[in-house]
Amino acid sequence: MEPTLAIAVPICTLYKDIKSHMITRWLQPFAGILLVLFLTGSALAAPAINTLEKTGLFGSYDATEIAVRGYDTVAYFTEARPATGSADHTLQWQGATWQFASADNQALFEADPEKYAPQYGGYCAYGVAGGYLVKIEPENWTILEGKLYVNYSDNVQSQWEKNIPEYIQKANVNFEQLIESD
Repeated sequence: MEPTLAIAVPICTLYKDIKSHMITRWLQPFAGILLVLFLTGSALAAPAINTLEKTGLFGSYDATEIAVRGYDTVAYFTEARPATGSADHTLQWQGATWQFASADNQALFEADPEKYAPQYGGYCAYGVAGGYLVKIEPENWTILEGKLYVNYSDNVQSQWEKNIPEYIQKANVNFEQLIESD
C-alpha cells in the first residue's frame, strides 16, 4: 500500500465515524419526540373548520379561533365577492368563530350555516381532492350548485376550474378521513 493511500483510508474512516457520531449525538435528544411524531402522525388530524391565519415574519400559517381567515362567507353569495368580517358581528359554529361584515349576514348564516359555510370546512377544495388540508386565499373561490368552494391560490384555482366535478368527487371522499372524528 502506498503511504498516501495508507493514511487516506484511516482518515476517511475516522471522518465517517466522527460525522456519524455527531449526527447521532445531535439527534439523540430529539429521538423520542421524532419517534412519537412518526408513530402518531397518521393518527393526528386537523380540526373540521379551517382556522389557519398568516402569522410571523415569514408568513407561516398557524391555527387561530377565527374561521376562514375572518372572511364573511355569506358575502360570497349575497355580494358575489369576498368581504372581510368584523369582530362586531361574530358567532360560534362547529368550534370556530365566524365573522361577518354585517348583522344581516350574521343573521343569514345563523339561520342556515350549512348553506353559507364553505365546503370542506373552508380548506382548499383542490387540496382536499388531493388528500391534503391546505390554507386558503379568500380571493380564490367558486360557487357551484349553491355551494361555496375556496382554494389556495390563483394557480390552484385555475387547476380546480379545469375539472371541478372530478375534484369535488375526490374531495368528498377524502375530507372525512382528513379531519378529527368526534
